[in-house]
Amino acid sequence: MDLSEETAKRIATLQAKLNKKLGPEYISQRPGPGGGPKLTYAEGWKIINLANEVFGFNGWSSSVVTLAVDYIDLNEETKRFSVGVSAIVRITLRDGAYHEDVGYGLLENSKSKGAALDKCKKEAVTDAVKRALRNFGNLLGNCLYDKSYAQEVIKIKVPPVCNHFTFYVAHS
Repeated sequence: MDLSEETAKRIATLQAKLNKKLGPEYISQRPGPGGGPKLTYAEGWKIINLANEVFGFNGWSSSVVTLAVDYIDLNEETKRFSVGVSAIVRITLRDGAYHEDVGYGLLENSKSKGAALDKCKKEAVTDAVKRALRNFGNLLGNCLYDKSYAQEVIKIKVPPVCNHFTFYVAHS
C-alpha cells in the first residue's frame, strides 16, 4: 500500500497510543459469578471516552449488526422472568477499518419482562462495543486479557477518573 509520509506518521502515532496499556484509573473489579474470583474489567463509559480521545468523537462509530433475544423464561411459581440477549456490534473507524464482536446480557429473577429485556439489550450492546473496541489495541481494553498485567494493575490505588468539564444542573 502506498501511503503518504503524513498518513504513515498519523498511523504510527495512533498505533503507539493503542499499544499503551490501560491505567489503573480505568479498571474496576466485581465479584465473579456465584461468588467466584473477582472479575477485572473496564466500564463501558470509560472505554467509550477513551475511544473518543484516541479516534476523536467523530473518528469512529458503532452499529448493531444483530440483536437477538436468546431466551425469556417465566417461572410459573414466582411469576419472575429470566432473560438472555446477545448482540454483535461493529466499530468502524473514519478510514473504514472495522472490528466486530459479540456481547451478552442476562438477568434472572426479574419482576418485569420489559425491564429485563431493556437491561439485557443495553448490557449486550455495551459488552459487544467494549469487546469490539479491544480489538484495536491494549489501550482500549485488550491488555485486560493478559492475566498477569490485570493482577498487577489492580494493586495500584488511584483516585477515580474525573471529567475535565463540570456541568451543573439548576434545580428549581
